[in-house]
Amino acid sequence: MRIIITAALLLINFILQTTLLPLVAIRNIVPHTALIIVISYALLRSSKEGAIVGLFSGLLQDVFFSTIMGYFSIIFCAIGYFFGRNQKHFYRENYILPVFFCILGAIVYETILFLGVAISSREMHTFHFIWRILLPQIVYTAIVTIPIYRILFGINEWLEVKEKYKHRLF
Repeated sequence: MRIIITAALLLINFILQTTLLPLVAIRNIVPHTALIIVISYALLRSSKEGAIVGLFSGLLQDVFFSTIMGYFSIIFCAIGYFFGRNQKHFYRENYILPVFFCILGAIVYETILFLGVAISSREMHTFHFIWRILLPQIVYTAIVTIPIYRILFGINEWLEVKEKYKHRLF
């Protein structure tokens, strides 16, 4: 049941992120909901599930948008794994830590993309990157993190209760 719901969430997120979210872009910046989902799964479940969700979320982006197969998959898988390592040390009901980790994840993700583009084109406009891309991306992602984390938290709680009482007779 958890696998089906996770796959459906990833597909719905991918469809929304590629079709509707560009319509609410502010200065051509769209909140990175796939990153939020990967980090939320890593924090709610474990580093293993965060890496698996990151792998499949990145694979969707690789198949449709990347010229290098596996680029986004590796980034999302690593982010899911490393942010999930802290999963046991915080309260799930706390919303400050997921927002902080999503901000940190956005910084890591955007910096890796920036370095990849800078190396391939040999042009580094660091000030432009920080001011026009990184800071708006961080703010937009932090704002959108709270409702998405709350939804994923509720789904996770519902699934854990369902899994806990799965084998009860009455």
